[in-house]
Amino acid sequence: MKFGIFMEHQLPRPWDEQSEYRLLQESLAQAEVADQLGYDYLWCVEHHFMEEYSHLPAPEVFLAAVSQRTKRIRLGHGVIQLTTNQPQRVAEKVSTLDLLSGGRVELGMGEGAGPAELHPFNVRVRDKRSRWEDAVRAIVPMFTKPDWEYHSEYHDFPARNVLPKPFQKPHPPLWVACSNITTIGEAGRWGMGALGFSFVSPEAMQSWVHKYYNNLVHDRELLTDYPINPNLAISMGFMCAKTDAEAEERAAGWTFFRFALAHYGRHGIDNPGKTNLWNDYQAWRATDKGQEALRLGLIGSPETIRRKLRAMQEAHVDQVMFILQAGNNKHEHICESMELFAREVMPEFHADEPNQQAWKQDVLAGRIQLADLDTTPYDLYAHQTSAEAKRLTQEDLMKKMAAKEAGG
Repeated sequence: MKFGIFMEHQLPRPWDEQSEYRLLQESLAQAEVADQLGYDYLWCVEHHFMEEYSHLPAPEVFLAAVSQRTKRIRLGHGVIQLTTNQPQRVAEKVSTLDLLSGGRVELGMGEGAGPAELHPFNVRVRDKRSRWEDAVRAIVPMFTKPDWEYHSEYHDFPARNVLPKPFQKPHPPLWVACSNITTIGEAGRWGMGALGFSFVSPEAMQSWVHKYYNNLVHDRELLTDYPINPNLAISMGFMCAKTDAEAEERAAGWTFFRFALAHYGRHGIDNPGKTNLWNDYQAWRATDKGQEALRLGLIGSPETIRRKLRAMQEAHVDQVMFILQAGNNKHEHICESMELFAREVMPEFHADEPNQQAWKQDVLAGRIQLADLDTTPYDLYAHQTSAEAKRLTQEDLMKKMAAKEAGG
């Protein structure tokens, strides 16, 4: 199993004139620590206008700085928005970063969160999936072809040589955001790596892993011509400390992450420049929902985290991405957590990576046949009408996940 550090660049209020500067400087330091400790990936998300939840609309700039301070860690767009960026600009920026880093880029691609982000770019939410697919078809050939042109409903690009070309040939590995869990199956069908959120249960985990790999092997439909990237990565709240109690005390940022995500999913941008999510969060964190959120992450002592990871290992999840930089989690606690995990837990799972790769090759070659497991019980939206599904929020998902873990 491989491990990544997942950064949203959260910045709860109150702010001062140096808040964003400190945030970026501490994030750079955390990236250096992760590289030195042997973590495999650093993932950064592109979001726009989402105050307190995410203050990094230009991840390629941050990752370029990281590329000069690190030596081996993979630099992941987790993700770059294809709906709010022109295809040629995506190809140019990704290739430049790949050259600066000596070929360490992972290209994760997403659609954007919804009206809050898309409408200021004059993009309709109803078009975001079709725009995303169209952008993939436009972008990928730009990495290799010297005279590519593309004409469609959304993009009209005359023949040009898009420069520079990436260091990795033919281009960095492709991933797709799976904030909607059903996209995990689509990612397999598209032959891309899947970037998803944590699962309801070990049974759900195994079902979606099987769905992903079965689609990739048996129902593959690439959007254009590119090498497949068979990988399933899951992001989870994380805090490792000497005891479970200490880890939970230090992990309030993870529960703010979930609160803020639910807020923007439910309300969008309701009062720009004047909201105070951190203040609103204080009452919520003491509720049952707030306390339940702690149980949904990898939060605890090394032994507690080791036990939870073994279930993911047995399900053949390829990578776990740790959400540490969240809420008001302290910089020193983030670094201490990474160090403790790297020393006491990570070596065991890194050592098993050859077994995971051998299993994967057997699946891809057809030597292992995965059962076609039913994912319907683990799909939040499976039994809802369209109108009902639209009313469900991330907080509803959190509640269902907590009930499952409690045996409810």
